[in-house]
Amino acid sequence: MKKLAVILTLSLVASLFAASPAEQQLTEAIKAPGLSVVHLWAPWCGNCQSELKSGGWLKTVKANPDVKFYFVSVWNGGEDGKALLAKYGLANEPNVTILADPGPRKGDAKIKRFLDLPLSWIPTTWVYKGGDLRYALNYGEMRFDVLQQFFADSNSEW
Repeated sequence: MKKLAVILTLSLVASLFAASPAEQQLTEAIKAPGLSVVHLWAPWCGNCQSELKSGGWLKTVKANPDVKFYFVSVWNGGEDGKALLAKYGLANEPNVTILADPGPRKGDAKIKRFLDLPLSWIPTTWVYKGGDLRYALNYGEMRFDVLQQFFADSNSEW
């Protein structure tokens, strides 16, 4: 009986900390040999909207067809924000995948980690190559010339 109680307790704890479907999908996707960008954002976030309005994301996505971009809406009640991404021309780009974390925006259940990295602010942008995190920009709006330099540096043979 004790063993059963321990097993049930462990499975309950594991389910509380289980990766969301978006995390599960990305865990495999970022292992691809090329570059992957994980961009954590929300449609209600003013900084995220500013990045979209600048046209920087669309220009960067189009200029880098071999880079896989994952726009993950977080703290947005499970909504993926696809309508806003479509408004700025990103939703139908072949190298863009749109995902959503199911978690709420506020409260104790709000996610604080994603892909086993801290998440405390959006927009947040991570650049991976072959499963290795190359760059993590965790606070504020993206400077797209810097992101482009990160791509070049990640692909260099140094």
